[in-house]
Amino acid sequence: MTTQKLIEMEGVYTDLSSPFAFLYKNRRLLSVNTANSAQLLSESLTHGDTPPFTNHTDMYDTINSTPLGDVPWQSFSSQYNGILPDDPDDIPSWMKSEYDICVSDGVHQFQDFMSGDWCWKQAISDLIAQDPDTIGSMFIPIILGSDKTTAAGRMFMTLVYMSIGNIRNNVRRAHCNGVVLLDFLAIPKSTYSLLIFHCQLLHSSLTKMLETLKPGMTKPEVVCCPDGHFRQAVYGLGPYIADYPEQALLACIVQNWCPKCTTPADGLDEGTYGRCSRNHTKFLVEELELDIVPFTNYFPCTDIHKLLSPDILHQLIKGAFKDHLVSWVHDYIEAQYTEANANKILDDIDHCIALAPAFAGLRRFPEGRGFKQWTGDNSKALMKVYIPAIKGHIPTEMVQALRALLDFIYITHHNIISSNSLNAMDNALKHFHRYHKIFQTSGLIRVFGTPNGLCSSITESKHIKAVKEPWCWSSCFEALSQMLLTNQRLDKLAASHVDFDEPFGRYHHATNDGEGSADKDEGNTNAEPDTDAVDGPMVLAHVDLVKTAELIADQIGQPNFTTLIQHFLHDQCHADSDSSSSDSSRSALPEIYKKITLYTSAVAAFFAPSDLLGIGSMCYERIRTVGTWRNGPGCYDCVFVSTDLSANGMHGLDIARVRLFFSLKHDGITYPCALVQWFKCVADSPDEIMGMWVVEPELLEDGAHCVSVIHLDSIFCVAHLIPVFGGDFVPTNLTYLQTLNTFCTYYVNNFIDHHAYEITF
Repeated sequence: MTTQKLIEMEGVYTDLSSPFAFLYKNRRLLSVNTANSAQLLSESLTHGDTPPFTNHTDMYDTINSTPLGDVPWQSFSSQYNGILPDDPDDIPSWMKSEYDICVSDGVHQFQDFMSGDWCWKQAISDLIAQDPDTIGSMFIPIILGSDKTTAAGRMFMTLVYMSIGNIRNNVRRAHCNGVVLLDFLAIPKSTYSLLIFHCQLLHSSLTKMLETLKPGMTKPEVVCCPDGHFRQAVYGLGPYIADYPEQALLACIVQNWCPKCTTPADGLDEGTYGRCSRNHTKFLVEELELDIVPFTNYFPCTDIHKLLSPDILHQLIKGAFKDHLVSWVHDYIEAQYTEANANKILDDIDHCIALAPAFAGLRRFPEGRGFKQWTGDNSKALMKVYIPAIKGHIPTEMVQALRALLDFIYITHHNIISSNSLNAMDNALKHFHRYHKIFQTSGLIRVFGTPNGLCSSITESKHIKAVKEPWCWSSCFEALSQMLLTNQRLDKLAASHVDFDEPFGRYHHATNDGEGSADKDEGNTNAEPDTDAVDGPMVLAHVDLVKTAELIADQIGQPNFTTLIQHFLHDQCHADSDSSSSDSSRSALPEIYKKITLYTSAVAAFFAPSDLLGIGSMCYERIRTVGTWRNGPGCYDCVFVSTDLSANGMHGLDIARVRLFFSLKHDGITYPCALVQWFKCVADSPDEIMGMWVVEPELLEDGAHCVSVIHLDSIFCVAHLIPVFGGDFVPTNLTYLQTLNTFCTYYVNNFIDHHAYEITF
């Protein structure tokens, strides 16, 4: 499995990375001499320590189980094929021998901004590479972003932000002072008469703000870096983060024109058109006498049309998915059926959306899609549950088109995008274009690296700290100067915090200020809590009562609870034996003398680099097992259970529903456990149309649920199941708290978050 994991209950947790930390510090244990390895292992332990491995085979199996850093090797044979001497006896042996050549089968991976081609091309450009003064200098790409916002609906302004390409994407997404406010541009709400002036004002302001960097774009400047060292630096204008209205202003085009090419929107497949360029824009401005000059014209080696970055939020999620395809499905149903039947189908779709089971961080839709103002977070939440709700009400081809688009969107969110990922994106795009042609943006990944570090959601979420909160703290009368002063003081506090906490303070203070907080001020009460970014281990669990196994069995309605624990303890105590507890007689099973501690929840903490988290990419999710939830039925979450570490994706995972968390002591060892009900896959591969695995409850011959006790270490993370609704109308009296007890089959929802998408293949 690819995810580092911690699962904790009341201070008892296991860290699956600790054996690797031990090996990393004691690398001499990798001796090929078996006896030598065993001796070195014993020497590496302090007196009284328990060895992390039973033997050298267990140690090597542990190392081989992790895919991290796993670059496969390929081999081929080569032989001399030139002219040979006429006399066979004169042929040297090297001409007849075959030579085995081993090469690592690596692929190009795009991750942070500096891994893209743009930085490389800038570094080898004539302006930098051919100047002897720039040799050995550090190249600093300047990343800009701008967006319009309002303060309490009364003050309209354009905010300009700045970052640098040298920091990693996760730092930029978590902010951590990696994105700073550069300019407040307070202007009236644009009208037609103000559009030209607004465009002129924006470009002239950007030119003025960046003019101090212009000398450093051709000649190195000595700068003091955060590590305290002085280095020569060469600046360059990098990508610009903006939504489409801002892109139109920056590219000096009219609305509905493309800022990248000259192809008209209604003629994408007709004729041959070129790309927008600096010269093309200059020609249009002169011919139309607009008196507008793009700010990039004042700086060397820059072209605004090439610097505009792809925008996942507005182009893909809010644009292609919500504004286009969701509306398209709605229009199809209204055109295909009578008004009464269409409304009935749309109401059923809304009800299916509302029936999605609870999941940490999932924004709920109690009334379906019907609300007036959509935010980016609303569109993201609808993506996670929309496809299962519409299947059966629209043609299969439409479902496949939606699935292909979601595949494309989720791949673009990957923290690392390889050449194989680009091929998968192209394949998803081909499937999508088979049903509906829209756009293609995958080429910009090679230029700027993964798009998740250059999305407009980064600048939008920054509005909270830069505008919303300073406005609330001001007197609201001529508040601009007060807001600027507040931002200045916040910057001083952040810098002082870093200075006081060195050497560890630089990344200590901003782990939870990223994109996920974009709508904290909206007062939303429909999102499920219990998920967040974390720096490290956290002990968060609720202790219930200490009881005996017999009392618990009566309480949960599981008469064989004691026997299940005995089978579990037998398997734990005889892990190296080939015999299982099912082969043992009742008398051979261990007895339980200690009382059992119950818990209503546990926390899974894991590494999820593609989700919108803090700079450490560690996330926690609470797994709940409570008898009553929000004054209604109980809430028992589903989980992925790791059953085969050597297999990939769902072939190494099973789905289970946790009924109880508990811990007990046996022979001096504390065992954190879970009582689970099992689900089984209905096929050996995902559903061909939906791309999701389908599971059903695993039942015994008498119709009872198949249950067992498992160790907490085997729980991977929370899983989200969503019913296979079919084409039938769902009873209107059902609620989302009853969903997991009502339906026969369920989809394993791989769109619930980016972590689930990466592991459920």
